[in-house]
Amino acid sequence: MALKTTHPVLGTRALNRATLDRQLLLRRSALGAEEAVARLLGLQAQNTKPPYYALAARLDGFRPEDLSTLMESRAVARIVTLRSTVHTHTARDAVALRGLAQTGAIDRELAMFVARGGLDGVDLDRVAARSRALVEERPRTPKQLREELLKEWPDADPLALTIAFRCRLPLVQVTPRGLWGRAGQVALTTTDAWFDRVPAEAADVDETVLRYLGAFGPASVKDMQTWSGLTGLKEAFERLRPRLALFRSERGTELFDLPDGSRPDEDTPAPPRFLPEFDNLLLSHADRSRVVSADHRSRTWKGNQAYRVFLLDGFVAGRWHLAETKERVTMTIEPFEPLPSGASGRRQRAELLAEAERTLAVLGTEGVPYEIGFAAPEL
Repeated sequence: MALKTTHPVLGTRALNRATLDRQLLLRRSALGAEEAVARLLGLQAQNTKPPYYALAARLDGFRPEDLSTLMESRAVARIVTLRSTVHTHTARDAVALRGLAQTGAIDRELAMFVARGGLDGVDLDRVAARSRALVEERPRTPKQLREELLKEWPDADPLALTIAFRCRLPLVQVTPRGLWGRAGQVALTTTDAWFDRVPAEAADVDETVLRYLGAFGPASVKDMQTWSGLTGLKEAFERLRPRLALFRSERGTELFDLPDGSRPDEDTPAPPRFLPEFDNLLLSHADRSRVVSADHRSRTWKGNQAYRVFLLDGFVAGRWHLAETKERVTMTIEPFEPLPSGASGRRQRAELLAEAERTLAVLGTEGVPYEIGFAAPEL
């Protein structure tokens, strides 16, 4: 339903440029890795490499050691937070955003497994207490933790028990898991055990709305609910309404923004960028048309697995793939549509190759050669 207000309209390209600028994707930023992780409210991290690719696309002079060092010093960590998925957060956000996210998708995920009956007869408070004691004694893998709990509840569904301790406790994936170039299975301990002097307080909802708009705005209430996995955020937006700038999309959706939020001209150049699977740029709005067209959206996923994608002129324009061996790295760029003919197509191809070479130079293995090729679009 169209709004009756006269809020200024922001078209798709205007929303695209505003979001890219706040996501540090219009130009690479001089921010340090820890500052960038905080500004972006974390990096999606189901797999271990995506946070490194996300920062390489956004930061000038980034090296993978920058993030690994922060992880080893416990300034950042991997933890289940937004949408009940693993993110890399600063220490403060790992605690605060986990506390805020708890009442959203995290509690809903556990409730789903309880409703299925896999935890019948299981005292969830006891599961939390027993799990806390075990992982604070020493970090344990999910398998080790589950085996200990099954001794007390042998009839419980093992997967449901895993979900129970995952959802009831704020569990950090300890290093070496997530370090660049280092293998490490998932081993868990609590945020209390892992971090020193981090306030054990959930993030303030209103403050998080403002931070979200700073990183992903202009945006609607539903957009932020999609990003966070929380519901019932309308009250917070209404409290903040007098402090916010108001717009509407071409579809009539009310959009909120910081009054001083960056909103570049829609014709601002947007260079190519190679993004990892599950990058939050693509997961943080209910309406994703600001970054990926409806025609292309289905081509960015297969089942529950996201593809790595690249941006051309600010929008998702194709996928990219890596084949890595000890002898060679091969990167394949797969556009969704044929590149234009003539000078425009040659320019786009050259810009993609330059960005691909930069990405591999930053994140490739020293001494291992690489090659870059194009795959024909699947029409």
